[in-house]
Parts: sequence; C-alpha cells; structure tokens
Amino acid sequence: MKAIEMKQTGDIGVLAYVERPEPVLVAGQVLVQITVAGVNFMDIGVRRGMAWNEMPNPKVLGVEGAGRVLAVADDVDGFEIGQRVAWVYAPGSYAEKIAIAATSLVHIPDSVDDKIAAAVMMQGLTASHFATDFYPTQAGDVAFIHAAAGGLGLLLTQIIKLRGGHVIGRVSSTEKVAVATAAGADHVIVGTDDGFVEKVRELTGDEGVHVVFDGSGPSTFQGSLDVLRRSGTLCWYGPVLGSPGPIDIMTLPKSIKLGYAVFFDHISTPELLREHSARLFDWISEGKLKVHIGGEYRLADAARAHSDMESRATTGKLLLIPEAKTGTTTNDGSWTSST
Repeated sequence: MKAIEMKQTGDIGVLAYVERPEPVLVAGQVLVQITVAGVNFMDIGVRRGMAWNEMPNPKVLGVEGAGRVLAVADDVDGFEIGQRVAWVYAPGSYAEKIAIAATSLVHIPDSVDDKIAAAVMMQGLTASHFATDFYPTQAGDVAFIHAAAGGLGLLLTQIIKLRGGHVIGRVSSTEKVAVATAAGADHVIVGTDDGFVEKVRELTGDEGVHVVFDGSGPSTFQGSLDVLRRSGTLCWYGPVLGSPGPIDIMTLPKSIKLGYAVFFDHISTPELLREHSARLFDWISEGKLKVHIGGEYRLADAARAHSDMESRATTGKLLLIPEAKTGTTTNDGSWTSST
C-alpha cells in the first residue's frame, strides 16, 4: 500500500510517498481502507520532532480519518465489512489502509459523508471539549478566539453560538474575515500582533471577555491575559507553537483561571468518544454545524498540504485523499475491496 512516511525530522522535504507493507490485523483491531485523512498541526509537530520521538523512524504520519471496514478481528463485535467508520487518533493515518483498535472507531451515519466525518473528528471533538467541558459556555458569555478562520476556530465559533454565546474572532488577514463571519463570529479583528488587546477592550466596554481560546503560541499569551475580565478563563492549547514558559501564579491578574486543555479528556473512554462524536454528527445532519473544508490534496501531495498549513494562508480543514479504490457490495450488504 502507499503511505506518507518520514525517515527523519525536519521540513517538508523529509516526507516521502512510499510503498509500505499491508497492515497486519491483530486481536481487538479492525482493518480499514482509508478514503480520507485529516491534516492537523499535530502532524507538523511530529514532523518537526516535537512528538512521537519514542516511535522509531521511518514512521507514517497522520492520526485522523474516515474509511470503510475491510476485515474485523475475531474478538471484535459491532463492526462489519463494508461499514463506514471514522477515528480521531490512530497513528499511521496518512496511508491507504490502517489497522485500528475497535475502541477508537465510530460509525458514520448515512447523512454524513466521509470527508465531513474525517474533517470533524479531531477539531470537532476539540472544539466540543473547549466549549462544553473545559469552559461550559453560557448564554451571554463573550469569547475571544484566536485563529478564528482555522478548522478548529470555525467549529468552536459555531458551538459557542449554539450555546448562546458571543464571539470575537481574530484572523491573520482580511481575506479570512468573511469565512469567520460566515461561521457566526459577531466581530472579527485582523492582525498578527498584540494589537487585538485594545480592540477587544473597546468591543467589551473595557470589561473584557469571559473566555479566551488561544492556540497561537507564546506571542499572544500576554495579550490573551489582558483581554480577560475579572474571573475570566484562558483556555491554552496546541503544543506545536510552544509554551509561554514558567508562570508565577502570584502574578496572574484579576482572579483569572488558566488551564491547558487536552481533548483526550473529553473522550477518555470509547463510550464518550462515540457519544460526543454522535452529537457532532447530529448537529451536522440537522444543519446546526457546518464544516468548512479549505483544501483537498492527493495523499501523494501531503508535503504541499503541510506547507500550505504552515504558511497560515489556509482556512478550514485540510484533507488528504488516497487514490480511488473500488469494491463491490453483495446481497447481504457486505462490501469487498477489489484492490
């Protein structure tokens, strides 16, 4: 099978489109033919050597995707050949096939296609965690979202609006304003420096916001603190761009609350994974949550997808599409790959 592997850490030049051995199915797993793989900043972090260092090279990148069941281990129940499934964390997803623990899979409803399912898993579950668990948004709350036109920012904006909140978004260019506004942002600030502080204070009558969602790295940390109101909450996330460094808790102003949000805490069991995924799929089916796909690339062009994401010129979710595969559906509803 074809896959994208890295033999060493570095820039996009370390990514190679190669032939790899077929996955070997073991107990507890499901073999899946991948139809779509999601691209995440986490993948860039792995490529740069910021994660998965315990995993020897060469290794296949990617953790998220959607596809169709090819085979099921004898000890696995609840999955059948031909069913469509999606996942949020299965290392090796930049490939044509993958063997995944059954506990990491969710069924995709007929009302949601593979591309949308793959696009919503990592970023949708992360946004759900941020707005419903880490900071349970209430009606009337004002949130400030960095990178509001990115895949996560667009979904987070919509979930906050579903819960009755107001959103001030920050984007890096004027070209992204319309995308953030279409997702429901009440105000959109353009800029890449800390000039957003004065504008947010002005929009909130100098009171500040209830919550800030900041995955933009150390350069925005102080500004995010400055735009919070008394007892506000800073949701810090995204390790790829680095940490703000040591913090003296005695210097934190206005009785604010500060935390590092990890989406795995939202889906710590298979039951929670399926419950929260099903809620996302329901919102999509009902038209309450729209997924903006900002770019589709052939699997072979994963390096270009990384380059585009790192340039900060993209909006929404980026996807990788393996070469089209064919199969047949039998009278009993099972599906068999012909490749």
